[in-house]
Amino acid sequence: MQARDEIGRDDLVLPSESAGQLPRFAAGPVAVVTGLCVALLLATAGGYGYHRDELYFRILGRHLAWGYVDEPPLTPLLGRAATALFGDNLVALRLPAILCAAAALVVAALIVRELGGGTAAQVLATAGLATTAVAILGHILATANLDLVVWLLVILFACRALLRDRPRWWLAAGLAAGVGLYNKQLVTLLLIGLAVGLLISGPRRALRSPWLWAGVAIAVVVGAPNVVYQITHGWPQLEMSAAIARNKGQDDRITFVPLQLALLGPPTAAIWIIGLVRVFRDEAWRPVRALAWAYLAASALTLITGGQPYYPIGLLVFLYAAGAVVVARWAGRRRARWVWPIAGVTLSAATTLVVGLPLIPVTSLGSTGVPAASSVVGDQVGWPVYVRQVADVFAGLPAADQARAVLLTANYGEAGALDKYGPRYHLPAVYSGHNELYNFGPPPDSASVAVVVGLDPSRLNAVFTTCATMGELDNGVGVDNEEQGVAILVCRGPREPWRALWPLLQHYD
Repeated sequence: MQARDEIGRDDLVLPSESAGQLPRFAAGPVAVVTGLCVALLLATAGGYGYHRDELYFRILGRHLAWGYVDEPPLTPLLGRAATALFGDNLVALRLPAILCAAAALVVAALIVRELGGGTAAQVLATAGLATTAVAILGHILATANLDLVVWLLVILFACRALLRDRPRWWLAAGLAAGVGLYNKQLVTLLLIGLAVGLLISGPRRALRSPWLWAGVAIAVVVGAPNVVYQITHGWPQLEMSAAIARNKGQDDRITFVPLQLALLGPPTAAIWIIGLVRVFRDEAWRPVRALAWAYLAASALTLITGGQPYYPIGLLVFLYAAGAVVVARWAGRRRARWVWPIAGVTLSAATTLVVGLPLIPVTSLGSTGVPAASSVVGDQVGWPVYVRQVADVFAGLPAADQARAVLLTANYGEAGALDKYGPRYHLPAVYSGHNELYNFGPPPDSASVAVVVGLDPSRLNAVFTTCATMGELDNGVGVDNEEQGVAILVCRGPREPWRALWPLLQHYD
């Protein structure tokens, strides 16, 4: 009897939708978990401050286009829409991220249902996700928010096409992928991984299905304008990807495996590992075995290209959903067996939420290891203080210099902060050669003085005749981030007209 109860036993029987055996969607319990997650995200949405990417999105939202050198247009558009409706404030900007978190939880529960999981499995999956990766992603506006929803929708529709032998769902998968191209081209990694999985483990007949190729056609047609932008602009995102791999690729390769274990909470990593093993072993899940291979293929491609470790997270969530089905069936109605999954989810919540959400007072944050563990946290601290310090340097300039001065920054976080908080100090216009900001143009030729933040002095020597350090940034709470300790300089005398000098300041990362 005991052998039959083992988690590794091949005893899964997939329910038949046609026979009316597909588990019901646990709408009530899933709504409760989702509602609690949304409430937590709303309660903490104003904590710490803007993330550097959010400050960048504020600028891009005022320059709507079919695409940018570092990303498609959808996330800046969502940020622009939210702040237009609810005001230019941090909580409003983060509303799309919170809504995406809620959607991701619901779709994850639907995937669990497709895999045969009932109420217990759906609650286990959503509770585990709501207290780890989904909550962290839902805290700040980022391209990863909507990207996770897109990946999960494609996976859900693929499960319906493969498990239920209903190939028309490939049309919905294609539509989701096409829309996803407006947010991030990373969805192609999922599609490549799925194709590899189908070639390795089948069902290969899916690759001959006209419905699948119709879905591919839908994705191409829907995403065409964004792809046309890339073609007509020389595929700038390929250059961006190369820059990311060059600057961060080696570190990302080193941290890839540890972060796979940490993304969904280290104490509950066993759940997705169980899911991975069982998708490979159980005949009932053989039709979706391609998705397990897709995770391995996507991970390999991420490692080879030096991509960021979170890229395959959508497939990781699928494996977590499968593991939740296995664990819930193993535990059944035996309360003693629920101790370790409940304890794991609770421990993951206690550790992950403290690291990912603004639960520690900012005045105490610098004395903890949280900023070192998560740069996302550090990148939310200090922006108003930094801008005030730049404003103090500007205020110390003679009136004649102020009249012909501009602000010049090394990155879009600094530029975005000065754009957001600078008007209260009557600061001049801000310029940067970082990513898309370069395309917004150089300063006017009348600008002969620049208050500069973060740029390398060796680069400045090629642009200005003189530069003097006037101070440095200090957030005042001891949080070590990219801006802490950065010099504030005043530079004078551009060596040539700005249009000639501007290419010297362009950089991608």
